[in-house]
Amino acid sequence: MSCTLELLKKGYRLTPQRIMVVDALHSVESHISAEEIFGKLKEKYPYANISTVYRTLELLKELGLAAEIEIGDGIARYHAREHSKHHHLICNKCGKTIELPEADLRPLAESLITNHKFKADMSHLALFGLCSKCQV
Repeated sequence: MSCTLELLKKGYRLTPQRIMVVDALHSVESHISAEEIFGKLKEKYPYANISTVYRTLELLKELGLAAEIEIGDGIARYHAREHSKHHHLICNKCGKTIELPEADLRPLAESLITNHKFKADMSHLALFGLCSKCQV
């Protein structure tokens, strides 16, 4: 379901700035930082404040509409949950990111439930290590 529809359904106002944050989140296939979203917002609303971006992203995370990930460079990035269910292998040395199919993680999720009685949120996961080129 669209973030804007979900926000309306839950009684939140759809301010132009909030709509632009949601649109920016949906406009990318991968992840986007708050600063990148702010840059897009600032083009149309020069008096916008980055705190608006962070508040909106926090609201979207609380409502389960957005996910946050930090891929080893100290920058939080976001994506719409509608683009969720994808995972990454991230090289600590060169920064290469490899998409990991969800099916590869099913055995881990099952093992966590069976062996530890722990139901993990496997909707978005990043694993850090070394890619094949950096292992040599």
